Order: sequence, then C-alpha cells, then structure tokens
Amino acid sequence: MNPSESDHVVRHNRAESRFESGAEGALALVEYERRGSELVLTHTFVPPALRGRGLAEPLVRAALEHARAEKLRVVPACSYAATFIERHAEYQSLLA
Repeated sequence: MNPSESDHVVRHNRAESRFESGAEGALALVEYERRGSELVLTHTFVPPALRGRGLAEPLVRAALEHARAEKLRVVPACSYAATFIERHAEYQSLLA
C-alpha cells in the first residue's frame, strides 16, 4: 500500500446506506441494504480517476466489520464483495 492510499478514510454514511471514501473530489463507495438481520452489499463503485489505488478493499472490509460488530449476516449481491469474501476466509462465516 502506498502512503497516499492509507490516507483514505472510510466513513459509514448511514443516511445513504453506504460506506464511502473520497479523494480528489470523487467518491468511492459500497452501498448496502439492511434487511432484518442481513446486510445486503448491493454495489461497489470506484470512479475511474481513483481506480487502482486499493480503495474498494477497505470499503468492503469496513462493511464486513460493521456486519460482524452488529451480528448481521451478509448477502454479497455485488460481484466484487462476493469475490472478496470468497478470497478472505475470515469473512466467510458472515455469509447468510
């Protein structure tokens, strides 16, 4: 990770149901829907200007850690989140 990548702060924007991180006037995000005891990760988006900086991973990790802390089951409707969970065994127990 480059030093500039570690500067990106992930925020939980509850009002918009998403985790977000911004840089250079652009916003990367992971959107979710809360369905009872499930957190459905619906969309991961990183603007073209911010791609390749490793922003998607900390966003998904933040969403998964939030689910763990809130004792929620995760439904990875987004392909990026599904692949991330598949590759990271420590989050597979969260799957609904």
